[in-house]
Amino acid sequence: MSKQWPEMAEFMGAAYLRYSFTKGTEQEVAFLAGVLGLEAGQRVLDVGCGPGRHAHALARRGIEVVGVDLSPRFVELARAGAPAGATFECLDARRLPYESEFDAALSLCQGAFGLVPGEDGDVLAGIARALRSGGRLALSAFSSYFAVRFLEEGDTFDAGAGVNHEHTRVRNESGEEAGFDLWTSCFTPRELRLLAERTGLTPVELWSVAPGAYASDPPDLEHPELLLIALKNGT
Repeated sequence: MSKQWPEMAEFMGAAYLRYSFTKGTEQEVAFLAGVLGLEAGQRVLDVGCGPGRHAHALARRGIEVVGVDLSPRFVELARAGAPAGATFECLDARRLPYESEFDAALSLCQGAFGLVPGEDGDVLAGIARALRSGGRLALSAFSSYFAVRFLEEGDTFDAGAGVNHEHTRVRNESGEEAGFDLWTSCFTPRELRLLAERTGLTPVELWSVAPGAYASDPPDLEHPELLLIALKNGT
């Protein structure tokens, strides 16, 4: 039976952390801490935190992190063994309740942004509201350029909507396998910049990246993700 996210998250559970794209957490956090100017004592919102891998790594640096995810199973895993300073809530990223509370925010690895085509603006607007004036955002998104150039067998790309549809099979912690249909929003650099600006964010940098290999490389056709760094405008 085909399912969608967040059913896929509930099925996978801790097996999610076995996938190769999750192995570069420390590199990603070290890069982002430098780019965002994160320091001990600051407060960060991690939107679509999954099992909490980035939030845990930030908390170990003395940063206070609030992670939110739609999957109760992922929130349960994130809370288990969480270091001091990391807390987690089961929330819908399209309806974040925060208002000017955070020094910085993350939304990485399509944990929330890009998962519900047509509603990505709601996710970004909620993140913008959650940031204090001058707060910074690091957000990753699938690259339309990469998706089209390296379209995998069985995937379909809706050029009008910028949405990639894939059928994937994953295993859970017990080794059981199930199939899922996923629709993921993909973006060009210009689209990401415009979307950020509409929510009151000023794009500062935009790079092409790959999981576990974050760097300040200009947009290209070779990397699967785009990484936007944006600043909340003063009010």
